[in-house]
Amino acid sequence: MENFVYSIPTKIYFGKGQIKNLGQEVRKYADKVLLVYGGGSIKRNGIYDAVIDQLQEHGIAWEELSGVEPNPRLTTVEKGAALCKEKGIQAVLPIGGGSTLDCAKVVAAAARYEGNAWDLVLDPGKIKEVLPILSVLTLAATGSEMDTFAVITNEATQDKIGTGSPLMRPAVSFMDPEYTFSVSAYQTGAGTADMMSHIFEAYFSNTEGYMQDRIAEALLKTCIEYGVRAIKEPKDYEARANLMWVSSWAINDFISLGKPVAWTVHPMEHELSAYYDITHGAGLAILTPHWMRYVLNDDTVDKFYQYGVNVWSIGEKADKYAVANEAIDKTADYFKALGMPSTLTEVGIDDSLLPTMAKKAAARLKGAYMELSEDQVLEIFRKAL
Repeated sequence: MENFVYSIPTKIYFGKGQIKNLGQEVRKYADKVLLVYGGGSIKRNGIYDAVIDQLQEHGIAWEELSGVEPNPRLTTVEKGAALCKEKGIQAVLPIGGGSTLDCAKVVAAAARYEGNAWDLVLDPGKIKEVLPILSVLTLAATGSEMDTFAVITNEATQDKIGTGSPLMRPAVSFMDPEYTFSVSAYQTGAGTADMMSHIFEAYFSNTEGYMQDRIAEALLKTCIEYGVRAIKEPKDYEARANLMWVSSWAINDFISLGKPVAWTVHPMEHELSAYYDITHGAGLAILTPHWMRYVLNDDTVDKFYQYGVNVWSIGEKADKYAVANEAIDKTADYFKALGMPSTLTEVGIDDSLLPTMAKKAAARLKGAYMELSEDQVLEIFRKAL
């Protein structure tokens, strides 16, 4: 286990009705905020009204940035940053899922930066100051409510790139599982696949971390227990609550402390959704089993064996490859049970752009669990067709 510094300062209000504390928390940071949200669902389900009631009750003014895309775009970030500068915004308040929160994070950073917002994506070292971020979560998936990261798409260059800074970790996040009752079955499945992939990215590391791995395995088992259950019973509070809390702990740094690794499947999927604008979790569900099969070898079989025994409760056997392959099969089958596609063809992707996407993805895989060349990434993409 390597050295690390531990600090996860986000204040969490978790559970039913916690929105009642929003106004008093916002008031600690600002008397004028930028509301950031996507479509109209938060107005239809009453979440928007609950937020506005809190702002009005505590005398907080607001401006709005609506229409944030599922894969948030640089142009939307630029629009939000300009609003902050023009209107004297003091804090940013996203209401939604990971895309909305990611957009809001870079808006908050760009509002305190004089250059182009894309500079902050390409070089997070340029993030020196960020407006306070307070979030209201409506989708369990990305963990953006408690992490330092954001992923933005530059539609002009068709680049989808992640950036991150400790300054972008939300100061306060409100997590009411009831706010996820109306999430569609497809998005619930995609969200579960996304959080499982976050855990995989930390779990499959070349640095030993016994305690971290045991926690990661428990988080994966929780996803497996409650993902399909939430799809079948959308208003099952216990299922929604467990998924929402896992989404935070999958990517708030805790399970990767002391065992860093460069992510592999996420950078590969980012190319798919940059060019084809597919749902991120669906792309991860397609690629993950193929990546697992590709990297399974004599050097990695022990880890996959451990995964099969501890997560999927496959009995210990002398043939480690048999356990590893069964675990990978169970992973693929579970993604299907979540309603996720299993091939790129199902989401409208053909071979035409795979070489371009493989080249761009491979450039971001240095230090990964198993570093992959451009040709190797392309081979995985083609196996996934």
